[in-house]
Amino acid sequence: MLKGFKDFIMRGNLVELAVAFVIGIAFAAVVTSLVDNIIMPLIGKIGGQPDFSGIEVADIPVGQFINDFVAFLIISAAVYFLVVVPYNKFNEKFRKGDEIDATPPDIALLTEIRDILSADTAGGTAGGGNHSA
Repeated sequence: MLKGFKDFIMRGNLVELAVAFVIGIAFAAVVTSLVDNIIMPLIGKIGGQPDFSGIEVADIPVGQFINDFVAFLIISAAVYFLVVVPYNKFNEKFRKGDEIDATPPDIALLTEIRDILSADTAGGTAGGGNHSA
């Protein structure tokens, strides 16, 4: 029974998932700090402190939800523009140098056969032999 547990814990994908989870939590803290300590104060200097917590609709306090939703939008924009866009540009630049012929081998072989057959019919036999069926 302990061997099965050990095998379960030591699976590569479980360890990778755990590492990704820990890094994700740390990254979330960095992004939250960026929004709370840099972006929100900049917004506050431009248009006043953004706080909707006092808003109520029909005696239902919806202000904190609005605060959380605005923070979510700002965090999403920060992650997109500061992580996703540069990452995609880096990948695009990196992959340009590594491009190889993407023609599958079976298609390349069929193309070669087609070229040989068209050479046979156009100007006699190519390769010194008769390829007729």
